[in-house]
Amino acid sequence: MEKLEVLQTELQELVIARQKLETQFQENKIVQDEFKAIKGNNKPIYKLTGGVLLPVEYEEASVNVDKRLEFITTEIEKCEQNIKTKQTEMQKTKSEAIASKQ
Repeated sequence: MEKLEVLQTELQELVIARQKLETQFQENKIVQDEFKAIKGNNKPIYKLTGGVLLPVEYEEASVNVDKRLEFITTEIEKCEQNIKTKQTEMQKTKSEAIASKQ
């Protein structure tokens, strides 16, 4: 049973990590949509770096957001795979526990 509790804790941590990644994805998706809306307007884009707003070229900022979305998507996929693996492991442990009680 102790192993099952450890697995449940690990699964909870993975789910929390997945939720954080999803939040980051949604935030970056909003930024990407905003960039699309201002494309061609020649409005300045600024990046917060160490408490200072620095001007950034549209293309550079857009590419950075696209890369961030790509990275986050990959991390979400990894996290989901880890969740599936942990769920399978938990199910196996539960089955073994039930079988040993009989």
